[in-house]
Order: sequence, then C-alpha cells, then structure tokens
Amino acid sequence: MKAAVLVFPGSNCDRDLAVAFRAAGAEVHMVWHKDTALPEGIDVVGVPGGFSFGDYLRCGAIAAQSPICGALKTHVERGGYALGVCNGFQVLTETGLLPGALLRNAGLKYICKPVPLVVATQDSAFTAAYAKGDTLDLPIAHHDGNYYADDAVIAQLLGQDRVAFTYGDNPNGSRADIAGILSENRRVLGMMPHPERASDPAHGNLSGTALFTGLVASVMQSAAPA
Repeated sequence: MKAAVLVFPGSNCDRDLAVAFRAAGAEVHMVWHKDTALPEGIDVVGVPGGFSFGDYLRCGAIAAQSPICGALKTHVERGGYALGVCNGFQVLTETGLLPGALLRNAGLKYICKPVPLVVATQDSAFTAAYAKGDTLDLPIAHHDGNYYADDAVIAQLLGQDRVAFTYGDNPNGSRADIAGILSENRRVLGMMPHPERASDPAHGNLSGTALFTGLVASVMQSAAPA
C-alpha cells in the first residue's frame, strides 16, 4: 500500500505521520505543497498537523489553495482514501472534502494534553481494528479544534453513522462531542486528536497504532483480486 504525506510550510507532524504509516507497513512518499500531482499508485493521502502557513487568515485556509490540494480533491473524488489530523482536518473542511468548520476553542486557549476518545463507529477502514465503544487515550494540540456544523449537518452525520470519534471529556466545545468525522463514502477521515503521536513504544502510548494498521490492512484487502 502506498501513502502520500503532504507537506506545507508550517507542517510539524508530517514526519510523525510518515513514521506511523511506515510502521504499519505502508510505502510512504512525502509530497511538497507546490507539487501539482500525487505519485502514481497512491492509496492514502495523509494531511498532517501543524500550523500550515502560520495559521494566517483561517487555520488551513491558505493550505487548501495550494496546488497539491487540487490533486487531493481528484484523489478523493476517484474514491481514494485520505486522513487529515488536526491542521489536516482543518484543511479538509476548507477544501470542502468534509463538512463543517473548526472554530476557536470554547475556552479561547491552546490545549495540549492527552484526552479520552471514544470510538463511535467501527464501520470504516480507519476504525475497523477497534470496537465501537473502545476508549483511547490520544493527545490533542490545538487552538481551533471546536468542531461546528449546523443542526442539519450534525443530524446527517449522526444519522449516517459518520461520526468516527467523540470526546469522552469534551475539551474544546465541539458540537455533539465530535472529535472526528467521515465522508459520505467513509473513505475520508478528519480528526483533531493525534493518533500518530500514540503509535510508537517510545511515546509510552500505542492507542493510535490500530488506526494505521487497520487502515493499511483494509486498503490492501480491498485492492486484492477476488
């Protein structure tokens, strides 16, 4: 399985995301934001956390206009997988690949700490290796992680089982305790907590490992000939 990790000026979790993908068995390509195409045969695009373009204008708004995001949109429209973490989630909403927006935290402060995260659905390649209701311990590191969407979108996400993760103890005011959501075809996940920071024994926390191993296994299985 081949994964591409996008790199923007201000990205600071791109290497972490690449390490997590490689540890799960993926071949990883780092892709600069000014590139106009993804490498051949990419299965999954990772949009990393950090502070792309210094978080000027709105978090993720400038990155969403980068040339590589045109290729990201084409990849997703063709049914490819994409994972956006923290700033990557913000980029996915700014490109319109996921609904809603990430607003300033309700407490108006940057938050950096481990939080309890509940697996809300097992029905996706990203969560297939977990069980619904599992509680994970994943770190967050954001100032604008307050997920917002109108009532109709929230109802749609809940009704279609597209909420992937919820906060066990909502740290930022996100509506419906939402920490991560899926696209309509369930092949795009945006989430604020950092699974890549909980995927290495040296970190003392492996709660995020199953997201990457489960994703790689699911993609390889779907690509295998019948």
